[in-house]
Amino acid sequence: MTATGEWSYDRYREGTAPLPRPNLAWNSYGRGVESIGRDGHPEPVDVPALAPDQLLVRVDAVGLCFSDVKLIRLGSEHPKLYGRDLSIDPIRLGHEATVTVIEVGDDLADTYRTGDRLAIQPDIYLNGRSVAYGYTIPGGLIQYHLIGPEILAADGVSYVIPVAEGIGYAAAALSEPWACVEAAYTQRRRLWPRSGGTAWIIGHPDDERSYDFGETLRDTTRVVLTGVRPSTVTAVLKATGPRTETSVVDALELAEYSSLVDRETDGEGFDDIILLDPRSASEVTEIARHIAFRGTLNLVGERSLDGPSSIDFGRLHYDYTAFVGTRGPKIAAAYGEQRNRCDLRPGGLAVFVGAGGPMGQMHVQRALEKADGPAVVIGIDPDRGRLDVLADSLGPLAERSGCELIVLNADASDPGVRELVDQRSAGAGADDVIVTVPVASVMASAAQLMSPDGMLVFFAGVANGTTGPLDMSPVYLSNAQYTGTSGSTLDDQALVLDKTAQGSLSPDLNLAAVGGIEAGRDGVQAMLDGRFAGKIVIFPQVTGMPLLGLDELADKFPEIGSALGPQGQWTSEAERRLLEICGVVEDS
Repeated sequence: MTATGEWSYDRYREGTAPLPRPNLAWNSYGRGVESIGRDGHPEPVDVPALAPDQLLVRVDAVGLCFSDVKLIRLGSEHPKLYGRDLSIDPIRLGHEATVTVIEVGDDLADTYRTGDRLAIQPDIYLNGRSVAYGYTIPGGLIQYHLIGPEILAADGVSYVIPVAEGIGYAAAALSEPWACVEAAYTQRRRLWPRSGGTAWIIGHPDDERSYDFGETLRDTTRVVLTGVRPSTVTAVLKATGPRTETSVVDALELAEYSSLVDRETDGEGFDDIILLDPRSASEVTEIARHIAFRGTLNLVGERSLDGPSSIDFGRLHYDYTAFVGTRGPKIAAAYGEQRNRCDLRPGGLAVFVGAGGPMGQMHVQRALEKADGPAVVIGIDPDRGRLDVLADSLGPLAERSGCELIVLNADASDPGVRELVDQRSAGAGADDVIVTVPVASVMASAAQLMSPDGMLVFFAGVANGTTGPLDMSPVYLSNAQYTGTSGSTLDDQALVLDKTAQGSLSPDLNLAAVGGIEAGRDGVQAMLDGRFAGKIVIFPQVTGMPLLGLDELADKFPEIGSALGPQGQWTSEAERRLLEICGVVEDS
């Protein structure tokens, strides 16, 4: 691994160092790790001539994500591939990528320059359809490739973000998974009735309460009322606008709800549902099935349900269904961001389920670095080794922030977890419970750790239709929050890069292993095997270096190891030395 040709770190940063020959890439031809590459190796690919609306970019770092594993397991059946035959039309993994502009097409000369550093936001949409980078669009497990309108002007939006000079390549690549973490604490749910939407108000004929709907239904196009008293109909009519169509239906049996939804919404579900005086868990279960994508269910009542309801965990994560509530009688009191928080409670107790995994570590790190974060953070994980890594890497950060970090080697269903939470909260329960494990039983167990006014976040997703028990009474009696999130936006990633530039976030703190371009497939296998507790980053411009944990890297390359941090963590200086020592280019 000795550099050849005219190469220097400064020229590399400027984007003027010689290009490698050949240009290596990891294409995927089907299911399974064995389908990545040719005979276990990356393959040489040509870079086509640059078009006027394209950039030639050098891929500097690529983070590997468990989403890549999902794609490898499903192959052509992955929903974002739309039935693509990978055997003849392969894909390329690598959606957590940072690149440097090497050559600029004529039409882009006023916008980009050689040497520009960019992070790619992979969650790209074109005509309302996901065409994500690293999925539909070939990703970053390659040394050089072209990017054009499919990334730079998808529906008029550019999905690249400038990277400040002081940010390292690994940190820039990891800004994408970090953006997903940040997104988990930004409001993704719709928290007011939809303008132009269809609402369903469900009551009970013997409910004698008077309700105040205010102006919550003013912009609703259609309102369907079932089982409500005449006084409630009058209150709704006062609350609706002049263009709102209203219809009243007699009380229905639960079995009749589906036919009503089919008739009134073509089976898409109601945009907004208001359930007055909820009485049974089974009633809430059935009604929740009929919430539209990004729809709301407002529970308004004063008495507890008779048990937990069966709620679709997948829809909470992927469809952003919102459960809001109030004791009443003012319906509007349930809505809005002030009522429905999305971030960790300042000075509270937060529990992270699956804390030892790469994404779990990120969530814990964010909580510890947050200026107004929780006072106590409990990380639970059944993997003792991963928890030890978490404690070693983030313990000093907890000390500096004045936050108490407790790790517990257990599953969420372990009675010892609840005992610890009760001990540290005086029996109140956790203010926040964040689940990074995509297992319905774990999600359900985690919910039992909440305080009545706590927040449950499903960060890891299970398939839509995967249900589990949730007690919905605290939603309207105590303002509990059940929420989920998937992916990130350009704004989320830009925020991460801003925090990184300001020094308030270290995205590469939980980087666990690195490798050169030839280690791409081994990195995916390592994720499957759970070999490393933290993130894996591939440096495509490095050749001949296998996948190495940071401790292994320090042993094999002492000069790089001496630049790691006090806890053996990745640093910008270690990255500089890696590229200087192992950056291989041939004479062009």
